[in-house]
Formats: sequence, structure tokens, C-alpha cells
Amino acid sequence: MELIELFKYLINSKSETPNDGGILNFMEDYLEGFSAIRIDVEDVKNLFIYKKFGEGEHLCFAGHVDVVPAGDGWDSDPYIATQKDGYIYGRGAQDMKSGVAAFTQALKEATAFRGTLSLLLTSDEEGDAINGTVKVLEYLKEKEMLPDVCVVAEPTCEENFGDAIKVGRRGSINGYITIKGKQGHAAYPEKAINPIHQIAQVLGEMAGVDLDNGDEYFAPSKFVVTDIRAGMQVTNVTPNELKMMFNVRNNTKTTQKEVRAFVEKYLKDFDYELRLTQGSYPFKTNTDTKLVKNIDAAIEKVTNRVPKHSTAGGTSDARFIAAFGIDVIEFGVKNDTIHSVNERTTLKEVQELHQVFKILIEEWR
Repeated sequence: MELIELFKYLINSKSETPNDGGILNFMEDYLEGFSAIRIDVEDVKNLFIYKKFGEGEHLCFAGHVDVVPAGDGWDSDPYIATQKDGYIYGRGAQDMKSGVAAFTQALKEATAFRGTLSLLLTSDEEGDAINGTVKVLEYLKEKEMLPDVCVVAEPTCEENFGDAIKVGRRGSINGYITIKGKQGHAAYPEKAINPIHQIAQVLGEMAGVDLDNGDEYFAPSKFVVTDIRAGMQVTNVTPNELKMMFNVRNNTKTTQKEVRAFVEKYLKDFDYELRLTQGSYPFKTNTDTKLVKNIDAAIEKVTNRVPKHSTAGGTSDARFIAAFGIDVIEFGVKNDTIHSVNERTTLKEVQELHQVFKILIEEWR
């Protein structure tokens, strides 16, 4: 099976989270000569497959085979790879079956490496991500098999293929505020405590505010209000309480401590409760490491572009990998149609991504 045939096969294998569409069983057979370990947890499918070529470092390629639901309005069947005008259309074309096809084919074609090559796949990245990559890493740590370095083939490029890699990601702090008031008749506001009026006094000082100045790699951590609700949908009763949700995509300068202090600064005169949860923690891979230098060189060799080192965007399973002390970067095709109707990527990008990964393997020093 050649690269594009493999890519189309993956798209045709319907694998909405947490289903893997049979892809992991296929991978075990496809990567002949590699040793496979299945670490399935409940309804989540996980595969770690590896081959030791010699003594040396352990380079892992990681990704997910699950996709978000297709939704309505597609011009073609989202679960039949459709080739048209140099593009391949289908759910997962960018996120991230193109990356999975590229590194799987690169591993299949590898004949030599100074160390161990491996592949880590899960069917639980687009979902809760509880029983996926992190469970595999816990198993590998217990068995003393953790990789030294890892490439996650998420779509990273912005305007042109090869223009960006991810060398880190922001964290995500979720906040839930309840402001307690006193319900009353709208005609007698002096007898009530209206939490809507209270938040209105300070909301302009909170919403969209930067909590730090960022740095060379990270944008400022911003306080983003995502939901406000109160009342009983009537015009003559003021509400008893107001609930507000917010999110802070935090860099390494802002933690829950700073977020809590920020909220207290503006709500200290009100009766309120605050609950914070940490969806993920920020991380940054040193750009002077062998992994970053080698992937940069491989990208430049294929595309004649020097990629910028970015930490923008949402989260990925790279956050779990970094937490185990593994140098990790992300590199994949252009990111402009992920999760959308008519998701697509170009044949050329998939082919060039495969070439980048082949060079990374062949010229690893």
C-alpha cells in the first residue's frame, strides 16, 4: 500500500471518538516486524508499536485516529475519501489522519535507525482524553519504555506547509463564578440585591483582560468570559444569583493563584464563590534540543522554509507527553479546515509531510 492509498483507507475507516474504526488492528498488521502492545481501557483503543534497530535514542511518533462527528452540509460523503483538484476531502483529512498516514508510512519504510522507532496511537484525543495517550505513557513508564523524544503529527502549519511547528502549548484554566444576590420585585430594587447589576460594575475591567505580558513564545494569558446567566426569563423579578464561566489559556507566567487573585480584586465586595479547574498545563520544549533542530532541518530540506516556533492554538496530547519529561514537538499539514464541513488537505502536503518524517528518521544524529 502506498502513502495516498493508506491515507484514503484511514479516512474511509469511520472512527468517531472513542471508536477506532478497526484502524489499530490494521496498524499491527501493516507495520510488519514491529512489536505491538495494546493498552485498551474501557471503550478506548490504544496501541504502542515499536522496533529496536540498535542502541541509541528512542524516537516516537504519536497521534490519534479518532475524529469529531462529521455534521451536515458536506459536498461529499465525509467517510469516503474524495479526491478532487489536488485535494483529499473527508473527516480527519487534516485532524489528523494525514499525519498518521505520513508517519506510519515513514516507519514502514525505515530500514535503519540509531535506536528505537515507535508509534503511539489512541482513539480518545477528541473526547475526554482520560483513557488514551496518558494511559499508554503510564504503562510505558512502569515498563521503563518511555521514548526520549516525540513528534505529534497534529496540523500545525498556518499559511503554507512547513511554516510552523509547535514547540509548546498554553495551559487551560476553567473558572466558575457564582455571585449571590437577593431575589426581589423589579419595582422595588432597593429591597433586593441584584447580582446582574453587581457584575455589570466590574465586567468591563475583567472581560478580555491580559493577566500577564506573555513572552517570546507565549501570548499573554487572557481572561475570556464564556457564559453568563441569571434570572427566570421574566421582566419583573430580579435574580437570586448569577453564574459566570470563563477560560484562561495560560502561559507559564500565570497560574491558578494569579487567576484567583484577579477575580478577588474585582469581586471582593460581593458575596461570591469561585471554582477553578485545570484542563491542561503549559509546556515549552527547548528549541536548542536535537529534536527541534532536526525537524527544522528536515522541513527546510523539503520545503525551503524555516518554520517558526509557535505555542499558539488549543491543546493536544502533547501536553501529556511533555508531562513525562519527554521532548515533544508537533508538526503536520496546514490547519484551516479542522472540525469543519468539507475538511480537506492537499495531496502535496501529505506527500511532503511523509518526506519530512523520512528525512528525520534517516538523518537522525
